[in-house]
Order: sequence, then C-alpha cells, then structure tokens
Amino acid sequence: MVKQLLRLMTELSSYRWLSRLMGAFAHSRLSRLLIPTFIRTYHIPAAEAEKPSGEYRTLNEFFSRRLKPGMRPVAEGANAVASPVDALITAMGEIHSGTLMNVKGQNYLLEELLNHSPHQELYKKGYYLVLYLSPTDYHRIHSPLTGRKVESDYIRGRAYPVNEFGMRHMKSVLSRNERLITYIAGTNGEAAVVKVGAMNVSSIRYADEQAENWQIGDDLAYFEFGSTVVLLLENGTFTPRPGLQEGTKVRMGELLGTQGRPQ
Repeated sequence: MVKQLLRLMTELSSYRWLSRLMGAFAHSRLSRLLIPTFIRTYHIPAAEAEKPSGEYRTLNEFFSRRLKPGMRPVAEGANAVASPVDALITAMGEIHSGTLMNVKGQNYLLEELLNHSPHQELYKKGYYLVLYLSPTDYHRIHSPLTGRKVESDYIRGRAYPVNEFGMRHMKSVLSRNERLITYIAGTNGEAAVVKVGAMNVSSIRYADEQAENWQIGDDLAYFEFGSTVVLLLENGTFTPRPGLQEGTKVRMGELLGTQGRPQ
C-alpha cells in the first residue's frame, strides 16, 4: 500500500508545470537565503566553488556553479574516456542487441532512450554507463572525450525522480523523462551523452550553445538541479578501466576507460 501511494505521489509530481514552478523559485533572489542550509544539509564542499557562497545571487546559480581551476584533473591520452560528471555509477555494461540490461531491475530499449534516432545503430552492441548525480555533487557536465558535435537532440518528457525509488519502481524513467542528447565523434569512435532531467530539474542547458568541438574535460552542459547522465560508447570501441564497477563513485575527469577501434 505504501509503495502504491508513493508511486501515485511521484506520478502527480512529475508534470512539467511543477518542475517549472520549483525552477522559478530556485531562480528567484529569495532562494539565495537557502544556500547556507543547502550546503549544510547535503555536505557540499563549498570551498571548491569558484566564488564564495555568499556571492551567488540564487540557489540555482549556486547549484550550477563552476569550480576553481584544477579541482578536477582530467584524464590524459588520445584514447582516454573521462567521466563527464561527479556521480555514482548505478549501472554499466555491454549493450545487447540494442538493450541496456538490468538497470535497477529494468531493461531499457536503446531506441526508446534515443527517441528512435538513426544513431542507435552505432550503439546496439556498444557500452553504457548510468551516472547518477546526487544533490551533493558538482552538477556541470563535461565532454568525455575530444571530438566534434555530430548532432544535438532535445526530447520533451516527464520529470520523474531518478533516485533509487524512481529507478526501481517507476517504469522506464530514463526513456520517459526530458532528455538532451549530444552525439560527439572522436578519433576512435562516437559517444552519446544522454542528459536526463528529473523531478525539480527546471532545465538542462548547454554551457555554450554555439560550440561545435570539445576537448576532453571541456564544459559541455549543466543541470538546474540534480539528475542522471547515460554515457553510450560506440559498438566495439570501449574498454572499461580495470576495477570499474557498479557502485563506484567517480569524479568529473576521472578515467573511465579507453576507446579504440579494432585493428
């Protein structure tokens, strides 16, 4: 009974108008009064931010803060694939015939996640990582590799929570929520950075709408409140680093593995 009630409440709170309302407050000057409480509640390392917390004009401005230079060293090497975010890896593995298997007890069809994009053919036997950002985490998203933008695809959707409850008890959350997908072609293959909106995420924005190329670790986009990134690597190109597994906490710029085409 409790589970059904929570599911109903989640369904009712997933509408875009409610997220817009929450977003409007987070953008207001009044919301800056909550920044100290936000820092204490979520144990946010505010000293990493590029500005003192008192200089942020709104809660949203603090939430999508940049960091001081050098706070996140970026993996080096022509074949390196770096984590695009600070996150917990909640699922990872090979994609089997276009299906992401056992993501919190559910299987996801690639065609639904990518909204039937022709790009899906490049990933049907590729590799995926689901990266969950908690409120504590740094919320800017960076390029996982050096490459050029092939395409950007915005998909309207709902705003279900992507926390443990939402992922386990709501159907196909990652494929039903709002998404902004960036396809990046690198020297050794393509990657898709699927940025998934969530409850109280008022928007997902590019750091620079005009950018066409990125170096590994470059600022790509940011969430206005927390969410998830699904990173997809092209068929047969990705090898995860030894020891990387579900439940691993990673930081932006940290080496996830290497990408290279078969010789």
